[in-house]
Amino acid sequence: MGYLIGLIIAFLVAAVVIWIVGKLGLGMEVSSYGAAIIAAIVIAVISAIVAWLLSLIGISLGAPGLVGAIITLVVSALVLMFADRFVAGMKVNGFVGAIVAAIAISVVYWLLYWLMGLIGLV
Repeated sequence: MGYLIGLIIAFLVAAVVIWIVGKLGLGMEVSSYGAAIIAAIVIAVISAIVAWLLSLIGISLGAPGLVGAIITLVVSALVLMFADRFVAGMKVNGFVGAIVAAIAISVVYWLLYWLMGLIGLV
């Protein structure tokens, strides 16, 4: 039961991050929080499939160094662009917009978890 609650909280936090980045106009737009929740679920599924496929050919996401960061950023941008096709309320503004959105999502995630740590939630 604890795993399920953790998964639900993770999706809700991801949806908040996607919604915030969508409202800031940093490479993508999200029409509503409901669309952000659906986008979070779709992005999680696509990311899991991509990570699995890349591991089959020997490429690891999260590899250390600049090359690993670039690979992770490009894969994240491609996942956002692919998710755009499945989520009606989400619009990614091209590859450059997807790169900007991927960077913004990473920064907002970091800030949100930092703030949650300050108040003792993480």
